[in-house]
Amino acid sequence: MARKPARRRSAARRTQARNHGIVLFTLATAGVILAALLIGWLLHHLVLLVGLLAAALVVALAVVRGRVAASRREHEGHIAQLRHIGAFLAMGPTEFEHALAVLCRRDGCTKVTVVGGAGDLAADVLATTPAGQRILIQAKRYGPKTLVGSQDVQKVNGTYRDVHRCDLALVVTTSTFTKAAAAFCAQVGIRTVDRRALALWAEGTGRPPWS
Repeated sequence: MARKPARRRSAARRTQARNHGIVLFTLATAGVILAALLIGWLLHHLVLLVGLLAAALVVALAVVRGRVAASRREHEGHIAQLRHIGAFLAMGPTEFEHALAVLCRRDGCTKVTVVGGAGDLAADVLATTPAGQRILIQAKRYGPKTLVGSQDVQKVNGTYRDVHRCDLALVVTTSTFTKAAAAFCAQVGIRTVDRRALALWAEGTGRPPWS
């Protein structure tokens, strides 16, 4: 009489195992059927999916090209405006720095960076010329009655080589230089670009000041 409960438990386990196996088999079968249906749907609609992807790619390329073209037109329009000295005379100091950076890029410079501001250590624009020279530009947006003096150019001479690691320094102004400042620049090799030279550079009739 003591063995009957053990036999009942064994039969219950076998029944449970069979039911578990049936459930797993059913789930596996359902998964295979769903996968087959999905693959069949994808194959049936493959042309449609490829067409939608191609259309999306065409639209994306058109948007990117449109933005590039708009940016190019804006850049060309900006350059066209900078061909007249009057545009520079209407600028503030920060605009003047960015305009000089545009001229540098127009004439083939790379790694052009506007760095002017507090603590700039006499550097407003840094760039690399097509010949590989690293140049520093100090921008002086002055009125016609304010001249660039010796103190201004001496600051440039004190930093462009040792601090900024540049090969050449330019001081560009919408005004002109005092005789002492011009003489100092000639002595130490700093290029001076006054209002007249700036106009020639902007118009494209003169050589870039680093040449």
